[in-house]
Amino acid sequence: MVAKVNRLKARCAFIIGVFFALLSFCANAQMPDILMDDETETFVCNIVRPIFKVAGISYDKNKIHLLSDSSLNAFVSDGNHLFVHTGTLMAAKNPNEISGILAHETGHIAGGHILRQKLKIQNLQTLAAVSLIAAGAFGAASGRGDAALAVALGSQGSILNSLIAYQLQEERSADESAVKYLKALGQSPIGLKNFMKTIQKTNRLSGYEEVDYFRTHPMSAERLSFFENSIKKNGGSTKSAYDEDFLFIQAKLTAFLLPVDRVLKKYPATDKSAPAKYAHSIVKFRQKKFNEAVLLVDELIAQFPKNPYFLQLKGQFLFESGKIEPALEAYQKALTLKPDSAETTILYATAAFESKNKAHLLQDVINRLVKLQNEHERAAVWQLLSRAYFEKGQLAESFDALARYNFAIGNIELAQKQIKKALESNPSASLKLRLGDLERQIKLEKEQN
Repeated sequence: MVAKVNRLKARCAFIIGVFFALLSFCANAQMPDILMDDETETFVCNIVRPIFKVAGISYDKNKIHLLSDSSLNAFVSDGNHLFVHTGTLMAAKNPNEISGILAHETGHIAGGHILRQKLKIQNLQTLAAVSLIAAGAFGAASGRGDAALAVALGSQGSILNSLIAYQLQEERSADESAVKYLKALGQSPIGLKNFMKTIQKTNRLSGYEEVDYFRTHPMSAERLSFFENSIKKNGGSTKSAYDEDFLFIQAKLTAFLLPVDRVLKKYPATDKSAPAKYAHSIVKFRQKKFNEAVLLVDELIAQFPKNPYFLQLKGQFLFESGKIEPALEAYQKALTLKPDSAETTILYATAAFESKNKAHLLQDVINRLVKLQNEHERAAVWQLLSRAYFEKGQLAESFDALARYNFAIGNIELAQKQIKKALESNPSASLKLRLGDLERQIKLEKEQN
């Protein structure tokens, strides 16, 4: 009896633990690294912007995020933030598949599924607590611990089934919305169907059972039938204005994120296409063959002179090999073609600090970084601004930027110390006002916590 009860306890603990782990996943799971790559971000934004428009959702490029994660996934969170895994971009066969995936996630946003799921989870958590209390009371009254655990297991199973059914309902709703958005854009839903089948195949190869409970996007026969009918009924094109861009970002992600042998398997030396050349240049860079890497990217720049990303990459190759001035020249050319690139601006600022002509570059660096912060604040940019102001001898501005950096990363006490230093460094009247605003923000933050 003791052994049986212990087994039941273990099973109950496992199910309850998995259940609540899934419920709190979005809020508590350790997220993969956010990937900053302007080329890939621009591609994803170009795909998702028209989808948001037909869905009637406000578009904000700062709410589109790349996650450095090899798994096949995309998801939405509070505030209509959209996250796309790099694994999804590398596994897709064309932009039509990406359009289908992002249209599906847009369906979740338009359907208000995030808020509804929160409410559903709250109700289920309450039900779970009640079921455990009831099981405990039954066990105390009957004197049978195994019977109490059986009651608890049965209740948890019902709760899990309820959550699964609810999630499947949301998936069907998102599918229907996705097909509608794609039709409005003249796009075929075949890409969505094909990528869902890719997820299904990947899960099978990984040893996952075809159980809906363990699936984010279960590919049921019903969903497959829906996609097939939609393809026949809606038609639409699989072509995209971003087909070439997609080949380049796929080559770039593959070359930077996968082991070199896998990169060369996908892009062998015999492949002389431009995307393969892109991948080969990055492989040479990873192998610290900097001169060869620069020669390859120079060929791409000659072939695509208006592509800022090849110039940015050349700047990175040169900077990492210690060639600061040529790197700065490459970054400046890239910024001429795409002045709003946050990534290139940050790389340019970093290189400028190492330049022998630093004194002449500092004001340009400050102007670009301030413009960047006015569009969308980034903690790393505050840090760069602090250094730029310090190098120019503007101590009050430097301490202010450092205070904002520490506030952004949650180091409240250090932020307050930097505010004090800024106020002691003869700040201008306008800077004093901004420092006062920051002090009030910090006070409010403390009161809320």
